[in-house]
Amino acid sequence: MLILDGTAVRTEILARLKPRIEKLRRPPGLSVVLVGHDPASEIYVRGKIKASAELGIYSEKITPPESISTDDLLAVVCELNRRPEIDAILVQMPLPHQVDSRRILESVAPDKDADGFHPVNVGHMVAGRPAPRACTPAGIIQMLKYYRVPMDGRRAVVVGRSDIVGKPMAMMLVQENATVTICHSRTFNLAEECHRADILVAALGRPAYITGEFIAPGATVVDVGQSRIADRAFAERIGKAAEFDRKGSALVGDVHPLEVLQRASAYTPVPGGVGPLTIAMLMSNTVDLAERHQ
Repeated sequence: MLILDGTAVRTEILARLKPRIEKLRRPPGLSVVLVGHDPASEIYVRGKIKASAELGIYSEKITPPESISTDDLLAVVCELNRRPEIDAILVQMPLPHQVDSRRILESVAPDKDADGFHPVNVGHMVAGRPAPRACTPAGIIQMLKYYRVPMDGRRAVVVGRSDIVGKPMAMMLVQENATVTICHSRTFNLAEECHRADILVAALGRPAYITGEFIAPGATVVDVGQSRIADRAFAERIGKAAEFDRKGSALVGDVHPLEVLQRASAYTPVPGGVGPLTIAMLMSNTVDLAERHQ
């Protein structure tokens, strides 16, 4: 069993960015917009700011109040679009219920879209043109290349069809010449579809849902999910009792962490697998955009 360690891949990605940053006339500029006080979002944003500082990327955090309206948040984004020293803009999701998230994401200038979510950049990705790529799936492709997991000609199954992970993941695998199936909650006989995969990417947000029957012997399994469970009996069934007793909860992916070990040839653990890659690819997108602007 090969454990696909995202930390090692992140270290290499960031190391490759440093000489590119040093060649620029000014540091790349990243602005992160964090509305309200969602605890998980605050942790993610702290990680992004910390990574920027370590690389020499100028970063700033803008924190509008949770009560902000769509129009007022649009004004914040439009001002960032105008600032020449800001190369990349990230609006941290989720936004409060009164804010139209789609309008906000689409208001970010495509050439400052740090997350790769703007429809223009999604279109460039589909067409195979240079553009910011969605960070998590782009990081997964880098990980598969780092560990020399063959994609060319292989059967890949992506479970989940979100705009953030599932759909762009499928397209990026197609561009690596994999034969790709997208599955979701309405897929008939999901286990049978997954069992055909040489590469199985689980991004459905259901803790330990992908059990051994879903996994073909020798498959590479990429677990994108992260759920925090508060049921000790469940934690014990999936081998997370010690973590639960230590912390009062346990972090679990979409893949059953015991059963995958009996079937797969390579696997991304949770935590420590896909998680470290997302911020690394955000840094990569920021440097790409800065090079284009300068």
